[in-house]
Amino acid sequence: MPTDTITSTVTTAGLSRAEAQARLLADGPNAAAAPPRRHLATRILHQLTDPLVALLLAAAVVTTALRDYPDTAVILLVVVVNTAIGVVQEVRADRAIAALDRLAAPTARVVRDGRDVVLPAAELVRGDLVRVEAGDVVPADLLLHDASRLHLDESALTGESVPVVRAAGEEASAGTVVATGRAAGTVVRTGAASALGRIATLAATTRPAATPLQRRLASLGRILGLAAVLLSGLVFVLGVLGGRPLVEMAVTAVSLVVAAVPESLPAVVTLALALGARRMAAARAIPRRLHAVETLGSVTVIASDKTGTLTEGRMAVQQAVTGDGTRFGVTGTGYAPHGTVHREGRPVAVPDELRRLARAGLLCNDAALAPPTEQRPHWGAVGDPLEAALVAFGARCGLDPQATRHAWPRVAEHPFDQQLRRMTTVHRSCDRRYLVVCKGAPESVLTAPLLDADADELAALSAAAHRLAGDGLRVLALAAALVDAPPADPARPEGLRPVGLVAVGDPLRAGAPDIADGFADAGVRLVLVTGDHPATAAAIAGQLGLWTDGDPVVRGDDGDPADAPEAARVYARTQPEQKLDIIAGLQSRGHVVAMTGDGVNDAPALRRADIGVAMGGGTEVARQAADLVLVDDDLSTVATAIGEGRRIYDNIRRFLRYALSGGVAEIAVMLLGPLFGMAVPLLPAQILWINLITHGVPGVALGAEPAEPGMLRRAPRSPQESVLGAGLGRQILIGGALIAAVTLGAGVLAARADRPWQSVIFVVLGLAQLGVALAVRAPRPPGRHRGNLALPLAVAASALLQVAGVLLAPLRDLLGTEALGVGELLACAAVSVLPGLVLRLTRATPTTGAGSASGTGGGPASEDGPASGGGSVTGGGSVTGVAAWRARGGGGT
Repeated sequence: MPTDTITSTVTTAGLSRAEAQARLLADGPNAAAAPPRRHLATRILHQLTDPLVALLLAAAVVTTALRDYPDTAVILLVVVVNTAIGVVQEVRADRAIAALDRLAAPTARVVRDGRDVVLPAAELVRGDLVRVEAGDVVPADLLLHDASRLHLDESALTGESVPVVRAAGEEASAGTVVATGRAAGTVVRTGAASALGRIATLAATTRPAATPLQRRLASLGRILGLAAVLLSGLVFVLGVLGGRPLVEMAVTAVSLVVAAVPESLPAVVTLALALGARRMAAARAIPRRLHAVETLGSVTVIASDKTGTLTEGRMAVQQAVTGDGTRFGVTGTGYAPHGTVHREGRPVAVPDELRRLARAGLLCNDAALAPPTEQRPHWGAVGDPLEAALVAFGARCGLDPQATRHAWPRVAEHPFDQQLRRMTTVHRSCDRRYLVVCKGAPESVLTAPLLDADADELAALSAAAHRLAGDGLRVLALAAALVDAPPADPARPEGLRPVGLVAVGDPLRAGAPDIADGFADAGVRLVLVTGDHPATAAAIAGQLGLWTDGDPVVRGDDGDPADAPEAARVYARTQPEQKLDIIAGLQSRGHVVAMTGDGVNDAPALRRADIGVAMGGGTEVARQAADLVLVDDDLSTVATAIGEGRRIYDNIRRFLRYALSGGVAEIAVMLLGPLFGMAVPLLPAQILWINLITHGVPGVALGAEPAEPGMLRRAPRSPQESVLGAGLGRQILIGGALIAAVTLGAGVLAARADRPWQSVIFVVLGLAQLGVALAVRAPRPPGRHRGNLALPLAVAASALLQVAGVLLAPLRDLLGTEALGVGELLACAAVSVLPGLVLRLTRATPTTGAGSASGTGGGPASEDGPASGGGSVTGGGSVTGVAAWRARGGGGT
């Protein structure tokens, strides 16, 4: 559809729902082309090109050439099963990530059927009337027909960092960011045809980069692989020197390398991160990047705004003071345009002075109210919640928002300015005069020459503003004047008269006072960073337990907040750009910082923080810059996300402990066996069978272990800590030594009794590793008997398959084992439980070891760390304080 056709057919009422649906069906969604779907053959080929699998395939070729078909069959079976597991895990991870992308999809403010609505940006069609304001990402290519001081950041398209001015009649390209101002325009191109869509289509084949944890584990895998190759080479040399056939020892060495290195580790990690991200999303915390899942477990400081995160996010004008100093109370529910006005506790008729104040707040305003729908049973805010509260206030004072704005059309404006901390609009009256309205922070509005008022009048209003702020309310001052000509510079009007003050309240969330204590138990310090008046910030922080009389309140308008003392937990009157300095100061002290934000100017700080947390109701640019999006804007949801991050990291370490202990044991048995008269303790097929049984399903099941009791009552780990740190390397060696000791001991006893010692070693080595899997599982909370049922079921099935290797004749022929009697199998089983039993009985006793309230952490109190399956520092599994979220994140679900 040509551009001129679109603009001529679209009215200020926008498209109808039926017309929009028809165009969506015809043109498709407003989204870039999806990356090409990876076919099954491509996934299988990717698995087969793994170096360890390539070694196995080479060994299969050699055994086939030598007509050693049983070994060939086992090798191919291992390749097929490992490839199948890898493909399944890869598909599950891709589906989980795709689901997250759908949850984190951008939205747009559109006019449909004459009403402003917020829709997923993918549902935009050509001809839609779209409104954008500061902080929005332009959702499609727009032809602007209304633009007020519009500056667009087009760096995503051009690389130019300086915002450019766009006026009515020009186009705004999809993907650009509204830096300042506001605009309305008609969609002319969507999806792949838009400016951003054309670029996105070119980049559609780009695969996401590996997370830091994945890179560290890949490096660890290379080191382990090199060590396994060297040790397996030693086994090869010893075997050849002992008179074993060269080819047989070569295949043995290859099998040992494959068995010793947990080749399923990358798939397990990717799947654990992706499924963990989905669990976070189910708790209404959507990770936009996988690395956020792992980094959350290391957070030591959360720098949070209060609005919507610690509060309910339902702003309402609770108090109003007119220009003559008269104070009124206002009641109402949420954003509903119904309520009452009272004075000294008694309902009163709305006086003209209060109605003028309400009119000023309604006109100097870009928000609207959304009526209830089937999906949302309550009135909602469209636009800034604070401004929506002023719209509801105007309605409660008897004004019709649409009629008032129609009667006083806006002809000029200066949008809210972070430097001036105020907004100015100019409106034409019916008698061709102009009403100038200014609203903003009291200290920015109640000043000369902006106001034409004497010092006593300004002092009285300033004192009233301070008292309201001391009650924890957010205070705005409004001024207005009716003039003959509009001001030359709307940013700096002069000669206005004070209209009054409005005090906006946002109730603290239920349980919010306990949130700081809950984070302190987890070794995470909560810091309040707000643009509010210092008295307001201190009052709110006092209710949260973050501040008491005598504690510092750092002011962003008085010095550099980065120089704040270590004990500071309240930052007031901060500009968004100062958040960068606050983050830098905290990071320089060794903290891992999570920063919340919702505005366009918060985006740099969200990127600079170790974890950027955006509010679901904030600006689109903030959500796109963040690592984590809180759908419900509830800060306690971050505790759930932190718990999930710790759980995932614990389970990865748990898998490493299990898998590497088995690898160490296998190499030790092959190296030490000849010293006890057992030239080749295991054949290649037997090694590969054990690897197949132990590293497959049980390893994946370990990744689904629940959270440990009291997980949110231990100090965060250091991000610089090695994956094998906190005693994990020592635990692996101990576990491997225990498995190797009982395996060799059983083999020696069987040899002395003239029994099939190789088959005994085969059974004991496999069963002992499975016993360790049960030993390192997460402990269950007191009184809870059900845990991760997948693990015992996987261990039981694997144990049956392991024993089948000596019971079933076809498997005996395939693996080269001999039959064992019932008594011998029972003896093998009894011996096999010893390593797991020792590990279970000797694990560290849980102790209370929460990080300090300052958030400095200090690491686990036990050297065993969380991967021990019980050596973590816990708080006894008690659920206190913020019961709901602590039970979700720290109660071992």
